[in-house]
Amino acid sequence: MAAAKEILTRPIAARIRLRIPAGAAKASPPIAPALGPYRLNTVAFCKDFNARTQKYKPDTPLSVTLTAYKDYSFDYIVKSPSVSWYIKKAAGVVKGSTRPGHVTVTTLSVRHVYEIAKVKQSDPFCQYMPLKSICKSIIGTAKSMGIEIVKDLE
Repeated sequence: MAAAKEILTRPIAARIRLRIPAGAAKASPPIAPALGPYRLNTVAFCKDFNARTQKYKPDTPLSVTLTAYKDYSFDYIVKSPSVSWYIKKAAGVVKGSTRPGHVTVTTLSVRHVYEIAKVKQSDPFCQYMPLKSICKSIIGTAKSMGIEIVKDLE
């Protein structure tokens, strides 16, 4: 019982947030300078991260929240790519509008929004949200990028 309590109350040295391409973590900048001051094993992190992210296409940007403990160990959570990244990929654009609400860059169908929502629902922080709420959030993000949502693409 004492060992379990000790694991739950390990003193945290830092929380580090990184954006790393899937399967491309290397013990070089930006990872090594972020983990180095906390004396974390950068090579072990890179190997484990690359093994965990093999299911994603290469160069898919993933958000990582790493918790560094004072005993030089770490845990990390890998989140799926951002909604804006999915929207840009589905719409086939490099960036959104510079004047959203005034200039529409492109259109996206409701089917695309639904598919993005299904992928995002597997994210640990969205798994208990209803699909309808996730879709509404994606539509709001698309509108703020100057992308119009239509029922069906022509």
